[in-house]
Amino acid sequence: MAHAGTGVTRPPRRSRRQYGAMLPRRSTLSVLVFLVPPLLLYGVAVLLPILQSLVLSFFRWDGITDLAFAGIDNYVKMLTRDDVFWTAFGNALGYLAICLVLQLGGALLVAGLLTALPRARELVKTLYLLPAVISTVAIALLFQRIYSLDPVGLLNQVLAGVGLEQLQTAWLSNVQTVLVAVSIPEGWRFTGLYMLIIYAALIAVPSELEEAARLDGASWWQVFWKIRFPYIRPVWITTTIMATTFALRGFDIPYLLTGGGPGQASELLTTYMYKTAFVHTDYGYASAISVFIVIECLVAVGLILLLLRRRDDS
Repeated sequence: MAHAGTGVTRPPRRSRRQYGAMLPRRSTLSVLVFLVPPLLLYGVAVLLPILQSLVLSFFRWDGITDLAFAGIDNYVKMLTRDDVFWTAFGNALGYLAICLVLQLGGALLVAGLLTALPRARELVKTLYLLPAVISTVAIALLFQRIYSLDPVGLLNQVLAGVGLEQLQTAWLSNVQTVLVAVSIPEGWRFTGLYMLIIYAALIAVPSELEEAARLDGASWWQVFWKIRFPYIRPVWITTTIMATTFALRGFDIPYLLTGGGPGQASELLTTYMYKTAFVHTDYGYASAISVFIVIECLVAVGLILLLLRRRDDS
């Protein structure tokens, strides 16, 4: 078909059925062979435990005696009669906010600086990525030493060295500082991973766009905000979703550092669920908390996509 006024002939559009017919049967079989095993593994490792937790949340069970049907009583107790649950929920939101600031803000800053670094980029990337491959137990032990008051750890030594001895404290035992103290290792741990993802997106931005903007007199900030960031927006959305869901499911480092203490000052939903199941042997109630965590992650992802879509529409 010739385009009106140009004489250019456009190729005829093909329907999805025609494209499907163009794919050889052998290729379709190959796709299924490689696609089905990961889907089965995902179903067994992820979906099945979620379904089991959902079913178990409607029962009372101590792991030994027979299941006793409880209906929605576990959820009613969780939402209306459990103050520790709401404390853990508030702590989890604070933990999430600190992790996002450190991980996304730090990753974007370091990735931006890396693009301007003339040498040693690979060394810097490796150093920042190293915490993501270190054992969480090793990270917890490292930060226990850093936060220690007796013997004096690195953080308190630095404060003393700059004349701020009055700020020295037992960071993991002080209810005012413990939540921030357990959040920083998690944020530091994954900053390098997200930095690498964002850096890969930044170096893919066409240099012609940036050069044209600079010729028009755009500042460094204008080039970044008007050209670079919109270009990497899909990667930024994916990274934000990853960081949010990982932080909401954060467990190992906070549990190893404080176990949720002192009191419930650093109790997260994940640590509370773990102790409910394996310390108090209330598996039905722990399953209800785990279902809440799954729903919380889904709601968080939905809110992120909704907010970004509204921004695009505006």
